[in-house]
Amino acid sequence: MPITKSAKKALRASKRKQVFNKRRKSAMKDIVKDIRSLVADKKKEDAGQKLAQAYKSIDKATKRGVIKKNTASRKKSRLAKSINRTTS
Repeated sequence: MPITKSAKKALRASKRKQVFNKRRKSAMKDIVKDIRSLVADKKKEDAGQKLAQAYKSIDKATKRGVIKKNTASRKKSRLAKSINRTTS
């Protein structure tokens, strides 16, 4: 447990940031999961429409430091590639 005043404050700040980071990461994972399920069901048009939302959530997670830049570009690339491979 933190002892000094600054360490206690840092712990409070860390807990607050943890909530926001978790929310951002779960939103990103949910939209990616939705797209993957649409691709599995061979619904290319619906998945293509949700792709913009996925890009937005991935970019926001990157901007806030939840995921790294290369991880974000890899995720976006793989999503787009999976949608393009789908035959409908």
